[in-house]
Amino acid sequence: MDKEARMEWLVKRVAQEFKTGDVVNLGIGIPTKVANALPEGIKIILQSENGYMGVGPIPETGKEDPDTVNAGGQYATIIPGGCSFDSAMSFTIIRGGHVDATVLGALQVDEEGNLASWMIPGKMVPGMGGAMDLVVGARRVIVAMEHTAKNGGLKVLKKCTLPLTAAKQVNLIVTDMGVIEVTPKGLVLKEIAPGLTFEEVQECTEATLITSEPEKVAV
Repeated sequence: MDKEARMEWLVKRVAQEFKTGDVVNLGIGIPTKVANALPEGIKIILQSENGYMGVGPIPETGKEDPDTVNAGGQYATIIPGGCSFDSAMSFTIIRGGHVDATVLGALQVDEEGNLASWMIPGKMVPGMGGAMDLVVGARRVIVAMEHTAKNGGLKVLKKCTLPLTAAKQVNLIVTDMGVIEVTPKGLVLKEIAPGLTFEEVQECTEATLITSEPEKVAV
């Protein structure tokens, strides 16, 4: 597969992690695309930390509502029965453990499940935002990202070198190269993106991957 097809595989693969009724928070960037990739028949409740419950798919061009945006400032829709509320209520939901899963991008993840997702060296950034609450408040933390940085740097490491968003909170890493589970024994490569080999994934990963016979799954 080419890069575009592998990214599409990534998004669809993340979408398979949910069941009907799950309350899910999607971060900006790649995770946002999961809302439009859910398997047929799966109906989840999307929560946005800027104050929405029941966020729907990204609206069609020309049908945007300027008063309805997600936490990343992108136009959003609200499904029937959805609602809006203030930030205090939004973070009460998150901190109270009512979010089943959060999906967010990352700059670095390591074999202990540590996550660095906010500080970019040499650039001015406002801070980690709601991610600091989501990664400790959600029952499951899924990282969805490109396996390597645009400059070729490795992102799945033995130990994060950037400031942490949270320590030992990541449960699953889904990249354009495969699906990696964080376990007490280390990082287990559960699936490999179609067209790749274990050796190719390991070459792009600083941490040692544990595997027996990873399954190549096309979705």
